[in-house]
Amino acid sequence: MVDWTQDEEQCNKPLGRHSVFYYGVGHMLNDITSACWFTYLLVFLTDIGLSPGESAAVMLSGQVADAFATVFAGELIDRFGHFKIWHAAGSVLVAFSFSSVFGGCMPCKIFGSNSLKLQTVGYSVFAAIFNVGWAATQVSHMSMVNCITSNSTSRVMLTSCRNAFTMVANLSLYGIALLVFGASTSRTVMNVENQYRWIAYSSIFFGCCFVAIFLIGTREPRLYRGDCKTYTRISWTYWFKKILYYQVALVYVVTRLVTNVSQAFLAFYVINDLRMAQSSKALVPAIIYICSFIVSILLQEIKWTSQHLKAIFNAGCVLWISCGSVVLFLPRSMNYYMYILSILIGMANALMMVAGISMQSVLVGEDLNGVAFVYGSLSFLDKMSCGIALYVLQSYQQSADTFSNMQECSPFHACFSITRYGLGLVPAVSAFVGIIVTCTMKLHPSALNPLAEPLLAQF
Repeated sequence: MVDWTQDEEQCNKPLGRHSVFYYGVGHMLNDITSACWFTYLLVFLTDIGLSPGESAAVMLSGQVADAFATVFAGELIDRFGHFKIWHAAGSVLVAFSFSSVFGGCMPCKIFGSNSLKLQTVGYSVFAAIFNVGWAATQVSHMSMVNCITSNSTSRVMLTSCRNAFTMVANLSLYGIALLVFGASTSRTVMNVENQYRWIAYSSIFFGCCFVAIFLIGTREPRLYRGDCKTYTRISWTYWFKKILYYQVALVYVVTRLVTNVSQAFLAFYVINDLRMAQSSKALVPAIIYICSFIVSILLQEIKWTSQHLKAIFNAGCVLWISCGSVVLFLPRSMNYYMYILSILIGMANALMMVAGISMQSVLVGEDLNGVAFVYGSLSFLDKMSCGIALYVLQSYQQSADTFSNMQECSPFHACFSITRYGLGLVPAVSAFVGIIVTCTMKLHPSALNPLAEPLLAQF
């Protein structure tokens, strides 16, 4: 009884700076590898000889594994706890599998064959392992917030610190990539593999250092503390009867389609369509991320109402529709406008993401014992839809003729390609669907406070 009382008192006290720091760096490996995964995986696979369809199959296998792993990891962690064990195990899988994807085809080395089928199977297997480990690390790390402390101020500090180090991780990845792409050429397959091997190994080393700090400095939380007590869960059918659930789910899915699909095709676009320097594969995504981060922080200061929420989301959608139109018709001779466009894309991403995730908080409301299903199911839909969308787009991508066709295009006119559709048309159409859905929404009229939740979930 004495231990229980002491734990309760300790749980209600504000956390110190060291505790906040130790927790905040725990997702660095996930963040830096995720940024590399969505930005460079498809480019890397096609550059080393896989067809767009084969590279899309690798991406899809990872997305499907991630979707199911997220649901199962959440359920198992809820039942058995041991957050740090899940985090450590997931981090090991992430480091091992990530190095096996960008570090070269491991099954090919084992069997002494470089056939495209073996490469596709090998990369797909390790893509699935990577996403399983990534899901375990993400779910365990996010779930710890409410169990580390009951103090609301400390919870905001934890999520804010995590968000800050997400920025550090992403900018570190693009900084590493900028150095690698600027210092070496990619004329042969071996050159390409060496470039991405350096990026992968540097990212893993950087991320693992911070994972070690997290595991050493963070104390394992106890499930019976404060808000982490076990409650009777709301039945899944409760959510299926709510129209708002389907509306919020659709908004979240189109938001993720906008951000993830555009990120996956960005490197293709700046190199193949616009013929920008190799360093732009790192510089343009970095600009987008910095602008998105700044706008996200500014949005946290707003005291939102339901009307503000819908207006902010629709503003991001309109901005993305405008950006998508420019992406479709931007000629190669005006490629320098891409740097200006990247600022607007970053702003649009932030407006849509913060507002879209805040709508999930409105949906959950006071039904906190149903929050796991809501976030888990929406995450499942997000990962499956993005994986399928990327697979379909890449399946229509021309394999060997893509770059040669771009060479034949006039620098003063835009040549339409799957890349332009993936970066411009798909996000624009998704944003338009988002506007239609939000206009039909009936959100609770009370004031909203999106501070903690978007910082926790959006990156």
